[in-house]
Amino acid sequence: MDNIEHRTIFTNGINMHVASIGAATSGPAILFLHGFPEFWYSWRHQLRFFSNLGYRVFAPDLRGYGDSDSPIFFSSYTIFHIVGDLLGLLDYFTIKRVFLVGHDWGAAIAWAFALFRPERIKALVALSVPFTPRDPARNSVEFLRDQFGNDFYVCRFQEPDMVEEFRSMDPADIFKIIFSIHDPRPPMIPRDTGLVGFPVPDTLPTWLTEEDLSRYATKFANNGFYGGLNYYRVLKLNWELTAPWTRSMVRVPAKFMIGKMDPTYHIPGVIEYIQKGGFKRDVPLLDTVVEIEGAAHFLNQERPHQINQHIHDFIKRF
Repeated sequence: MDNIEHRTIFTNGINMHVASIGAATSGPAILFLHGFPEFWYSWRHQLRFFSNLGYRVFAPDLRGYGDSDSPIFFSSYTIFHIVGDLLGLLDYFTIKRVFLVGHDWGAAIAWAFALFRPERIKALVALSVPFTPRDPARNSVEFLRDQFGNDFYVCRFQEPDMVEEFRSMDPADIFKIIFSIHDPRPPMIPRDTGLVGFPVPDTLPTWLTEEDLSRYATKFANNGFYGGLNYYRVLKLNWELTAPWTRSMVRVPAKFMIGKMDPTYHIPGVIEYIQKGGFKRDVPLLDTVVEIEGAAHFLNQERPHQINQHIHDFIKRF
């Protein structure tokens, strides 16, 4: 990864670390947004692939992650803060319009970015998390609690003591557990056993090397999980603040990919939303949906060559 440039920029009141290749060139720009619990490194396969094709590629550590600032208060992690950070990044690098690619939380942020500021996006590619229209009757935490109970991981992440649970474990063990999930059932964190009750796999998934694991474990040992957990803790506040966008549509060209072994795919109503017209209704310029057999949640790392080709086949048209 020697040809990747690292710099810290000041945007929207925080210092943000950005990994990039070709930032000073004139090629079209792609902004890659990571999910939980990750940092810029999750896009390692994409940075090199697309830079070799002549693109300017950028992968920040989002607010609260990696080498970017982690504000103390969870209310500093609203979707407006995150999109504001990214707009500042585009302005810093004088990028008028960008190809936006997001995975997991990065996908949710990409959809919100497109909803708020569509004029800054050429096209959008989302992995693992489809656009989720705002339900005016209840927020997403209430919905998920009704579906799966209080032990569902999103519900458990609302609790402040989850920070201590993460802090009590070896980060390498946490990543072995999370990255080895290949089960479509909803992820649960039982209160009686907590995170420490999960068995730690003896081997890594085939797509993850010992060096990869070390990078994740070292970064989170230094900087912790607090920032990432705040993205979940602010969900209710996001729901309140986004009321003006109820029933709004995303009006940018978009492509969506998801693994059929991804628990997100099996949340009640998601398959029907994707396949029976709801997704296309809310994202009228949705071009393609790719449902990948046998793939789980971390698509861009698990299936990098396939995902790279899908992304390129789409964005090269613009």
